[in-house]
Amino acid sequence: MGVVVALLTGCDPSSTPHAQRHRAGAHHHRTHPSQRAQQAEHTASPTALPSDAAQARAELDRLVVRPRPRGTEGYLRAAFGSDWVDTDGDGCNQRDDVLLRDAVPGSTRVAQQGGCDHDVLAGTWYDPYTGRTLTFTDLKDLHQAEAIQIDHIVPLAEAWVSGARTWSDDRRKTFANDLHELLAVDGPTNMSKGDGDPASWRPRKGFQCSYARRWIAIKTSYHLAIDPSEKAALGQMLGYCR
Repeated sequence: MGVVVALLTGCDPSSTPHAQRHRAGAHHHRTHPSQRAQQAEHTASPTALPSDAAQARAELDRLVVRPRPRGTEGYLRAAFGSDWVDTDGDGCNQRDDVLLRDAVPGSTRVAQQGGCDHDVLAGTWYDPYTGRTLTFTDLKDLHQAEAIQIDHIVPLAEAWVSGARTWSDDRRKTFANDLHELLAVDGPTNMSKGDGDPASWRPRKGFQCSYARRWIAIKTSYHLAIDPSEKAALGQMLGYCR
């Protein structure tokens, strides 16, 4: 995975126009994950989640299980559309919508850019994947901008091998820009996730319950299949639900 992933795709490097952004100049303040667990829960997308672990397990059991294909043959980022789009007609693309939604309330500095009234310039975020606090003073600075990325919870390549290869272009574009699928997260951590499913990558323990519930909800909503190792990992993660 290349570093050009930063702004537009989270886990996918092929569509960002702001390539090769680096972490220099970003201000990261570490906090213990347990201190940020509750806040991180609130920053995550307000998708319709299973009400509890039992319901999530029931939904998990209803997902179609198929052997995992080798690699991501045929996958192209362009199959899910190019760049972010403005799905809600507010004049702002999905990156700015997610940055504003997931920021610590009252921490952001925004500006008007074209038809967008909340081009996010600075702010503070609680990264749900690591539990860290991320503070950025100038997101127009290329170095800082890469350090906060928009992640597809279910990576696009994972969606492709799970059933999206048979979808229409419009449906894939909808999936790639679904706000329920997107989270503002620590850039380097997102890069380490890559296209991994829960069998190969997991967030910190304190977020694994919510992450598994979100993954299951997305795959249920879009009728995507799972593979045996993925199902086993999701079951383990649900074990952290309280």
